[in-house]
Amino acid sequence: MRPRIRLLIGDAVALGPGKASLLEAIDDTGSIAAAARSMGMSYGRAWQLVQAMNGDFRAPLIERVAGGRGGGGAALTDLGRDALARYRAMEVQADAAVSDALDQFTELLKNPP
Repeated sequence: MRPRIRLLIGDAVALGPGKASLLEAIDDTGSIAAAARSMGMSYGRAWQLVQAMNGDFRAPLIERVAGGRGGGGAALTDLGRDALARYRAMEVQADAAVSDALDQFTELLKNPP
């Protein structure tokens, strides 16, 4: 068990586990379509999440990269890398902060992990 952090703007998730994983997949593959495939997600859903993230931050987190023969792609901006790194750091901090409480909580479960 571990906590899952969702950073909300009102009811909308600015950044959470799924969006963070999508950012990492885009960074790894250089493509929104390839990132979506690697996550078992439709391209339409991935594009929707990219647009939402780009709209929620002061500048885009993902930018299109002009392509040559093989076509274009996508890349994280410096802000995208910074936001992802800060989010992952918060996850580590949250894990450490609630570690003992989670151990105690699992004692309440019928089938602890």
